[in-house]
Amino acid sequence: MEKKLKEVVKILREKNRTISTMESCTGGAIVNAITNVPGASSVLNFSAVTYSNDYKIKMGVSADVIDNYTVYSMETAREMARAISVFASSDYGVGVTGKLGKRDPKNKCGDDNQVFMCIYDKNNEKYIDFNIYVDRDNRRDDKKEVLAEVIDKLCSYLRD
Repeated sequence: MEKKLKEVVKILREKNRTISTMESCTGGAIVNAITNVPGASSVLNFSAVTYSNDYKIKMGVSADVIDNYTVYSMETAREMARAISVFASSDYGVGVTGKLGKRDPKNKCGDDNQVFMCIYDKNNEKYIDFNIYVDRDNRRDDKKEVLAEVIDKLCSYLRD
């Protein structure tokens, strides 16, 4: 995965593009991995870890989307990706929401092991949607699996 992370930063630098993330269940794992790559400061504008619905909304996610589709939905992941891109004036936004095997007393809907992810390409107004089911022995391993999926999708999208 380290090789792909370096490639993502390299491609973004070569294309003079920027990225930002809004993460929930991953707790900043994606932005942490990106910042481990030398030169990441030239491509990373901003990131937010928004565990609560209130802070997703404060960052630009539509309350109507959360109310109509739930916080654990592709629609919310899309809103997160778009909102962070707009907020940070980034070319790409990454949004991640879901559950890593734990029930959420404030949001009882959704599968306990499903994670929704979206990459938003602001310049082309394009959404790249994907989701996975995670069921590892612990949250750290679930986060690593989500991180690997996001970096794989991001890398292959940027190559095209």
